[in-house]
Amino acid sequence: MARLAGPDNPDAANLTLMGIEPTYPSAKFGYIIPKSSAPVSKVASFKEKPDEATAAAYIAKGALWNGGVFAFRLGYLLNIAHKQLDFRGFADLQANYAMQRRISFDYAVAENEPDIAVMRYAGQWKDVGTWNTFCEVMADPAIGKVEMDDTCENCNVINQLNIPIICMGCRDMVVAASSDGILVSDKGRSSHIKPLVEKVEGEARFAEKSWGSFTILDVQPQATTIRIVLNAGHRLTYHSHEHRDEVWTIVDGRGRTVVDGEERPLGPGDVVTMPAGVRHTLIADTRLEAIEVQIGAEIDVADKQKFDL
Repeated sequence: MARLAGPDNPDAANLTLMGIEPTYPSAKFGYIIPKSSAPVSKVASFKEKPDEATAAAYIAKGALWNGGVFAFRLGYLLNIAHKQLDFRGFADLQANYAMQRRISFDYAVAENEPDIAVMRYAGQWKDVGTWNTFCEVMADPAIGKVEMDDTCENCNVINQLNIPIICMGCRDMVVAASSDGILVSDKGRSSHIKPLVEKVEGEARFAEKSWGSFTILDVQPQATTIRIVLNAGHRLTYHSHEHRDEVWTIVDGRGRTVVDGEERPLGPGDVVTMPAGVRHTLIADTRLEAIEVQIGAEIDVADKQKFDL
């Protein structure tokens, strides 16, 4: 095991990565340049995804694939978190998580840490962080409502929408459709998606939570429609909004709502209206599905004040 920084190992690194010994010069992965060929070495530099010729040159100098696996002491990560995020404890962080700045561990921590080591790994390993490599491990070439004719070759389609996708004459392609967007790409180009995603990235339209999930169905200038699924025994936080009204329509399941301290039972077809400033929550006794309509000139995820119930 690589040594982590601490009182017993003052010369060890603050952050340790797993570096996979390459089996071929891949243009799909980032590379770690170690300072030595030892099983555990300090890192000299990182290299972003190169072309195959450059990757071969890196490998000849002892470069490793960056597996994106990190090891660190909990205290180290907590110190980093408090420097970058405004929170007092876990409950406070969880309650305000949606309002925190979105940034990857690589950008927020690894790129700013001067003391990093890498541990070599030569076992079996496969990175499914790109669409192309994900397609290689798919049990079936299509997921969801998909039809491909017999002229399609080496194509994979992942459809999370409730509408069909039909492919004809497609070769070496990946098609992925969800409520967040649709990707149509040559497999060889699919690993270069990041710059394009950054241009169009917005609020996630689907997310799984500890309490269930939400799906943004429609966004208009002064109204947003969301499908909320609450798992049995869970509830939304007790909260209010300053700049928007909300309306819940119960589609399925049984539960309760609390609006300004008054509790009432809910079932399919029930409608609850919460004007701006009113405290409210939704509680699921069984799996509960509701359609939420947010109405207002300023609809913002930060417009939320939470209270104890």
